[in-house]
Amino acid sequence: MLELIQIYWAETLAVLSVVFGTIAATHAAMTKREVRSALGWVGVIILSPLVGAMIYAVAGINRIRRATLISRRALELDEIWRSLSLYAVSRETVATQFGARFGQMKLLGDKVTRRPLSSGNHIAMLTTGEETFDGMCWAIEAAEQSIILETYIFDRDAVGLRIADCLIAAHRRGVVVRVIVDAVGARYSVPSIIGYLEEGGVPVAVFNGQVIMGLRLPYANLRTHRKIMVVDGATAFVGGMNIRAGFVGSDGARDTHFRVTGPVVADILAVAAEDWHFETGEVLLGPEWRVRLDDAVSGTGTAIRAVVSGPDTHIETNHRLLLGAFSVAERSIRIVSPYFLPDTTFIAALNTAARRGVQVDVIVPSQNNLAIVARAMMGQFDQILREGCRVHLSTGTFDHSKLMVVDRQWCFVGSSNLDSRSLRLNFEIDLEVYDRVLAEQIEDRIDERLGTAEEMTLESLRARSLPNRIIDRFFWLGSPYL
Repeated sequence: MLELIQIYWAETLAVLSVVFGTIAATHAAMTKREVRSALGWVGVIILSPLVGAMIYAVAGINRIRRATLISRRALELDEIWRSLSLYAVSRETVATQFGARFGQMKLLGDKVTRRPLSSGNHIAMLTTGEETFDGMCWAIEAAEQSIILETYIFDRDAVGLRIADCLIAAHRRGVVVRVIVDAVGARYSVPSIIGYLEEGGVPVAVFNGQVIMGLRLPYANLRTHRKIMVVDGATAFVGGMNIRAGFVGSDGARDTHFRVTGPVVADILAVAAEDWHFETGEVLLGPEWRVRLDDAVSGTGTAIRAVVSGPDTHIETNHRLLLGAFSVAERSIRIVSPYFLPDTTFIAALNTAARRGVQVDVIVPSQNNLAIVARAMMGQFDQILREGCRVHLSTGTFDHSKLMVVDRQWCFVGSSNLDSRSLRLNFEIDLEVYDRVLAEQIEDRIDERLGTAEEMTLESLRARSLPNRIIDRFFWLGSPYL
C-alpha cells in the first residue's frame, strides 16, 4: 500500500484534495450564517483544497451540538425552575417602571434567551482587581457547601495562587469544589495552575481540552470565555475579569466585575454546571448544590436576567438582545468595550439609533493589548463616525471592561466583547439588568473614563497616513476571524 502511494503520490494527493475540499466547502456553504463568511471559507478551500480544508477544520467550525445535554439538565432543574417562577417579573411591571419600550424589550428577552427575568436580586459593582479578588477569597473562605468556578484565564501567579489556595483549603475542609478552565486560557502561564489545583485535590476540568495533536477537533476554535463563580448556591461573581495579577496594582489593567445574590444565581449556577457536565459527564446534584433563595423577596430588589450565549443552541443570543436594546433606545447608548469589531448588522443598528437622535458613545482603549485588533478597529470606525456615533479613546492603563447602558436604566454587563469571537464563537455569560441605580453607577464610571479620553473624529481618522489606513483596512478584512 505504501509503495503504491509512493508511486502514485500525485494522484493520491489530488483525490484527497477533491474529497476533503468538497466536504469542507459544502459544510461551509450549508452552515455559515453570513454570506461573507461562507464565501471567504469556500474561496480559501477552492484556492487550496487540502490545506484550506485543514484550516477550516481547525478554525472554521463554529457550532457544538449540545442540545441533548441542555435538555437533560433542564429536566433535572425542573424543581428549581418552578420555584423561580415565583420571582418572575411581568412585562406589565417592566413597562410601568421603565416605560412601554422596555416592556417590549422584556418580551424580546424572554423569547431570545429562553430564561426568566427575575426579581429579588441584588447586584454590586466591583471596580478594581483588588476588590474583586478580595471578594472572591472572602466568599470562598466562608463557603459551607459548594463552589463552582469557570474562567477563561487562571494564571499561576500571585493572584491565581491566592485563589487556588483558597479553593484547596475549602476542598480540604469538606466543601465540594469544581473548577473549569478553558484549554487555551490555561496555557497563558507555564506551568499551568491546573496541576497545582489537582495536587491540592480540587477536581478540575479543562474546557475543550480533549486533544488530537494539540487541538480538540473540530472545535478547536470554540472557547469558554465565561467568568463565573457560585458559592453555596447563594452568591455569584460574574463579569469580565480573568484570574490573573495583571488586574491588580496601579499599572494593572482596568476591568469591572459584579457580585450577585438572588434567584438569578440559579441560572448562573446552571450554566457552569452544564459546562462541567459537558466536559466530565458528572451531573451536579445533591443538597450541596441546592440554590438558596431564603432571603429573596419576590417583587423587590433588582430585575436581572442571565444571558447565555455560545456556539450551541444559544448562538448569537447576546447579539440579538443588543440589537433589540438599540431599537428601543430613545436618549442614549453608551458602550465600553476593549474589542469593538461587530458585524454590519450590529453597526447598522447603532447607526440607525444615531440617526433617530439617540446619542451613541463608544469607548475603547487608546492603547490596546492586541495590536492587530486595534488596527482592525481603526479600519472600521469610519462606518459609525460618519453616521453620527461618537468614538472615544480611553487613556491610561488598558481597560478590559464590557459595559453598556441604554437610556440610563437598562444595563448589559458580563464577559462578552463586541467582536465576532464573543458574538458568535465563544461561550459567554452576561447579565441584563433593569435598574437605574446600577445604570447611574456605570454611567459615573463611563464619565470618569471620558474625562481623560480623546474623542476620535472623521477628520482625525482620515488624517492618518495612507500606509496606516491601508494596513488598518487589511486587518479589518480579517476581523471575522480575529
